[in-house]
Amino acid sequence: MPQPGTWWTLQFAYGFEEATAQRMVLVDEDLRPLQGGRPNPGTRFHIWIYRKRPDVNAIIHTHAPYASALAATGQPLKTIHMDSAMLHGTAHLAEWPGVPVADDEGRIISAALGDARTILLANHGLLATGTCVEQAAYLAVFFERAARMQLRAMAAGGFNEVKPELAAEARDFLLQPSIVRATFAYWLRRADAPSAAGP
Repeated sequence: MPQPGTWWTLQFAYGFEEATAQRMVLVDEDLRPLQGGRPNPGTRFHIWIYRKRPDVNAIIHTHAPYASALAATGQPLKTIHMDSAMLHGTAHLAEWPGVPVADDEGRIISAALGDARTILLANHGLLATGTCVEQAAYLAVFFERAARMQLRAMAAGGFNEVKPELAAEARDFLLQPSIVRATFAYWLRRADAPSAAGP
């Protein structure tokens, strides 16, 4: 178990789908490696979120294709389908600030995230937080699926949003730990299968 002020992060040069226990690096608040290989310096801004959000124990940030495409439209992620309801309340950084340097990125993104679990970063990508790795991964995977669905609906002429009260009710249901764990366990079984295609 990491000590306070330390975090596990993915080793430099590995992608989201390549994350394994062996490729994780334990770092301190200055991103110095305490155990494992070289950390990705791009994760420095995660520390700002961990400091501001004691409920967050895991962060996934990726430039997934559909989330990145949606981020390029300037539009936020909307709750338009029951399968994306767990993302209801996703924050939106509406304008890309340019390449933020070191702690500037942490200040900007953590402020824009606020109390939300997920955020769409304009001209950038997605970020998902969780109380555990399973929840952060669950939200990140469904975020990319939701972005794909929204872009397809936009291409077909538009979409109808789910009523906020129904979306909030569905979000709470879909974020039950038992549902998150069961979904993550299914993905693990698929990943371990001989001809796995991923989530």
